[in-house]
Amino acid sequence: MRFATNEDLPGIVEIYNASIPLKAATADLEPQSTSQRSLWFAQHSEEHYPIWIREEEGRMAGWIALNPYYGRPAYRITAEVSLYLHPDFRGKGLGKEMLLFAIQEAPARGFRNLLGYIFEHNRASVALFEQCGFTRNALLPGLADMDGFYADLGIYQLVL
Repeated sequence: MRFATNEDLPGIVEIYNASIPLKAATADLEPQSTSQRSLWFAQHSEEHYPIWIREEEGRMAGWIALNPYYGRPAYRITAEVSLYLHPDFRGKGLGKEMLLFAIQEAPARGFRNLLGYIFEHNRASVALFEQCGFTRNALLPGLADMDGFYADLGIYQLVL
């Protein structure tokens, strides 16, 4: 695991875009460009809201980010977790390693809570977060129109 650099943004976007057609990991319905994701990327830093890259076989296998939650100062102790894997590396245990790494690193950045926003039909992600100690604290039925079905969103929390 290493911190993401500006040079990693195209690979981050490529992995993110690979998840869009599955309609299971993001509410974006169209591929994003690096310029569209550049503001999001700029909001991250090694000190507080890191993005970590996982490399395998000499290439980017996935990334995990701690993102701001809600934008009000009192919520600075809470981060939302984003985790995306390249299709070639899904189902190999890397996601669990990456999530456990982020959980271990989060307190040093001042976080007391981690949140995962997970579509309930994404059973693999739900199982991963639950295996790592997250608990579903909210269910928002039919929250997202995924162009063909309405997806329920679970909010999963881990108190560190």
